[in-house]
Amino acid sequence: MVKRKNRCSFCGRSEEEVALMLSGMSGYICDECVRQAELIIHENMGGKALLKTGGNAALDMDELPKPRDIKAFLDQYVIGQDSAKRYLSVAVYNHYKRLAQPDDDGVEIEKSNIVMVGPTGTGKTLLARTIAKQLKVPFTIVDATIFTEAGYVGEDVESILTRLLQVADYDVAATERGIVFIDEIDKIARKQDNPSITRDVSGEGVQQGLLKLLEGSIVNVPPKGGRKHPDQDYIHVDTRNILFICGGAFDGIERKIAQRLNTHVVGYDSVQNQQRIDTKNLMKYIVPQDLKSFGLIPEIIGRLPVLTYLEPLDREALRRILTEPKNSLVKQQIKLFEMDGITLSFEDDALDFIVDKAIEYKLGARGLRSIMESIMIEAQFCAPSEQEKTLTITRKYAEEQIRKNERMKDFS
Repeated sequence: MVKRKNRCSFCGRSEEEVALMLSGMSGYICDECVRQAELIIHENMGGKALLKTGGNAALDMDELPKPRDIKAFLDQYVIGQDSAKRYLSVAVYNHYKRLAQPDDDGVEIEKSNIVMVGPTGTGKTLLARTIAKQLKVPFTIVDATIFTEAGYVGEDVESILTRLLQVADYDVAATERGIVFIDEIDKIARKQDNPSITRDVSGEGVQQGLLKLLEGSIVNVPPKGGRKHPDQDYIHVDTRNILFICGGAFDGIERKIAQRLNTHVVGYDSVQNQQRIDTKNLMKYIVPQDLKSFGLIPEIIGRLPVLTYLEPLDREALRRILTEPKNSLVKQQIKLFEMDGITLSFEDDALDFIVDKAIEYKLGARGLRSIMESIMIEAQFCAPSEQEKTLTITRKYAEEQIRKNERMKDFS
């Protein structure tokens, strides 16, 4: 009986004609077809293919977005905050370059984790969400307020990496190249400077737990998140190549900055120095020393070497936020009504009124959305059932809706 020769299911060559033949469930593939398939995947998917397959090969530098390209993309969605955009763009680009660095290179580039400081509603989380749209690496956003020290009610800090694993479809190699945005980092500051008989399990205890993640080490990650326990299986993740971006409002840190600036303003030139300080935006003078005064431990500040700030939004910026970004609130409302066949428009006076209310409430850009929803709820409820196919929002209509909602809240 003649033995049947195994042939490649793709090119038809026999195992005698090739160097290696791999067998599958119902067919074969030769080494030449494997190489050809790899070239096709690389041509069509570029660096994404390496990340999805967990390969260790270096990323293609030619395909990486440059810092100016990253900032230009952010400009389409986020108004202002040029300083924070520059820091973020450079940090993300350098992160890509670290991943593209050959393993046999004698110079090891260290990662530069970032901390962004700014008032609520200035765009910290929006910057993170927007930059995630452009990335070729796994990206996740977590909230620092849910974490507590190991052994207490809450979540272990290692569950940060669980979210990243889930985004990467549990591909460990891809996870180890990812980026994590930790929001509300200021909420884990020390509750007080003086030692206490009670443990600070959601403050300093969490900061101590974050140290090994930020610095870079092999971490035991629970696959499903939550609390770790001895009987469960862990996934081992190396955090050396994971970039951490932290953001927080640090409410009240302006007082710490003012106190520090005043200590420097002494002597003959004190009046002139005081005049040079922009008292309306003290956040621009922030230094790591201020974070320490606020309650972050020196060890964690040292692992967040890049410090940038977000400027408070003035009236002009809030007005632009309403209409200019690709996903602005006005464009979102127009799209919602367009899906019901209704043409929606806003008068300039109505938009000015929304901005005035946002400044009054002191909630930044986040306040714009709540005000817009309050104004539009009645129209969203009635307009789809009516025959009218055009709707114009005037200042008078906006004022009436705001007064109506305020009265309803008073009675509730």
